[in-house]
Amino acid sequence: MATATDTQTVRAQAKWVRTSARKARVVAEHIRGRSVPEARAVLAFTPRAAAREIERVLASAVANAEANHGLQGDTLVVATAVVDEGPTLKRWRARARGRVARIKKRTCHITLTLEPGAVVAAPAPKRAGKPRAEAASPVTTEETETTEKPKRTQTAKPKAEAAPKKKAAPRKKKSESEES
Repeated sequence: MATATDTQTVRAQAKWVRTSARKARVVAEHIRGRSVPEARAVLAFTPRAAAREIERVLASAVANAEANHGLQGDTLVVATAVVDEGPTLKRWRARARGRVARIKKRTCHITLTLEPGAVVAAPAPKRAGKPRAEAASPVTTEETETTEKPKRTQTAKPKAEAAPKKKAAPRKKKSESEES
């Protein structure tokens, strides 16, 4: 049996999982670099269907570590969480006027690698959009003495009050003499 000080890696894989790799990768990013108890908690409260499948692979990897390598499951860390594309099942659906539409039922392969040791810092998630502006440098006392007090600016413009709508006057019925 190996000890916890060895740099052994334990691997578990699930193949042909019936979810797209793109959806499963979102969940896999949440547990990468976390300890096993923390990863289990994250997966338990993740509402995506792929979380259940990744949770099963994580349980399998922990069982492999305990049974085959003599490691303690709670001391392990998720070193890698990889989701690869599997084969796509092509199906057909009938459409109007005798035509068909292709349906792609995607699959994926989920691979988790566990290592004993301290928690590895997970990479920061990628943010979309513009980077945040840097904080301004602190103002010194010399600047505050010589400069004037900054004027307050109004951030939101007040909305102009809308005039009340007038009700349309009721139509008068035409008399028989006016019609002709």
